[in-house]
Amino acid sequence: MGFLDFFSSDIAIDLGTANTLIIHKGKIVVDEPSIIAIDRNNGKVIAIGKEAMMMHEKTHDNIKTIRPLRDGVIADFHAAEQMIRGMIKMIDMGKRLLAPSHRMVICIPSGITEVEKRAVRDSAEHAGAKEVYMIHEPLAAAIGIGIDIEKPMGSMIVDIGGGTTEIAVIALSGIVCDQSVRTAGDVFNRDILDYMRRQHNLLIGERSAEQIKIQVGSALPELENPPQDYEVRGRDLMTGIPKVVKVTYSEIAYCLDKSVSKIEEAVLKALEVSPPELSADIYTNGIHLTGGGALLRGLDKRIYIKTKLPIHIAEDPLRAVVRGTGIALNKINEFRGILMT
Repeated sequence: MGFLDFFSSDIAIDLGTANTLIIHKGKIVVDEPSIIAIDRNNGKVIAIGKEAMMMHEKTHDNIKTIRPLRDGVIADFHAAEQMIRGMIKMIDMGKRLLAPSHRMVICIPSGITEVEKRAVRDSAEHAGAKEVYMIHEPLAAAIGIGIDIEKPMGSMIVDIGGGTTEIAVIALSGIVCDQSVRTAGDVFNRDILDYMRRQHNLLIGERSAEQIKIQVGSALPELENPPQDYEVRGRDLMTGIPKVVKVTYSEIAYCLDKSVSKIEEAVLKALEVSPPELSADIYTNGIHLTGGGALLRGLDKRIYIKTKLPIHIAEDPLRAVVRGTGIALNKINEFRGILMT
């Protein structure tokens, strides 16, 4: 460790709509839900991450929980800044007299606007960053799953996060063509919420919808290894009394059908506009799925049926983007061409 390391530290952040992950010294040191709980009376932060998620939708008038990111971009600037600052404090920096200034690499959606970019940069700077670099999520995901992006070889990445689905064809360290659709994990949760209300007269919250998606979520109505039926607890809309309803994976596949179709259409659109030589590479290499949405049962099979291309699910899809961001941070000079300042 050099003398100057006491005054600075390098951090890679995957600032996601659903989860925020931070890499420090090559290790994932923070993996928390992107949520913050604030006292309404004095504006103080009560909890961040998992603790705040436990409070979500269970608060009284004096406490409010905020998810600072919506659709992959910062919706609440002040809350985002406090959340980033709080999560950086979770990193064990060792004993230091002065708070270190940070060099950060943050990943952003490929369909982001200049105003949204500035919001990310400003939040990071207010949270103590001296240098801020940004990298597009599909590029970070490609680096994270071990693709050599510098080669003249086309690769297709489909990164399904909480707020956005990023689809990109990558070659020669750049995005040749991309599609960014705001249909992803959060939309799946809303679909499940609406379905339970319509079909079972059961009112549930966001957290319960997320659990249903994890336990019995499916993109196909028929699976080879089906999950067991899941018991959902909520409030009966007719009587107002809490009740339990059992749901099957086939029901959830039915209610997610339209949203999954939108992702399929975006994949086809990206394939349509990709140059013919890169299409030949994609035919050979297939499509790589990353992000939490890649864990949806049967999604790979469904995209295969639509495209007839080989589909590869990343080894650890939830962490592919942050791993790539961490690699870009370690080899900052090598990847300077794809990092935005």
